[in-house]
Amino acid sequence: MSEIQTQKEIIYAFIDSQNLNLSIRDQGWRLDFAKFRIYLSDKFKIKKAHLFLGYVHSNQKLYQYLKEAGYFLIFKPTIKFKDKKTKGNIDAELVLHSMIEYENYNKAVIISNDGDFYCLIKHLRSKNKLFKVIISNKNNFSSLLKKFRKHMFYMNDLRQKLEIKDE
Repeated sequence: MSEIQTQKEIIYAFIDSQNLNLSIRDQGWRLDFAKFRIYLSDKFKIKKAHLFLGYVHSNQKLYQYLKEAGYFLIFKPTIKFKDKKTKGNIDAELVLHSMIEYENYNKAVIISNDGDFYCLIKHLRSKNKLFKVIISNKNNFSSLLKKFRKHMFYMNDLRQKLEIKDE
């Protein structure tokens, strides 16, 4: 199927926010999530972008910003460890919500470098519902995802368009 989708197709994105954020930061830049949401809409015609993240009460301003940018936020409770690190693994939520929403979209875009989504991506492809797997770093992603190369889109060259510009 071509990258240009018909007007009738409804495309949803399911975004592993922590994986995306950390992968971009590892490349030496910070992603402007508002610009990214516009990019997803313009480039891939994403109608609804689900952003999965661990919930931290002190991040209310961030959550408001993301909502205003056009994301539908899905939270997972987090666990705070003795070393002060916070963990909120969203993998199960992303898979579950992609299935809850299954009848509402024609095609899905999965945004993660994580091989834990292999079974979801494989299922979506088998049902002809997979549009793209967006990989934030083509030099560092799970080898399990290589099977889906024809669906992959890499973000490495998007720094100029999507980087937060310090003023």
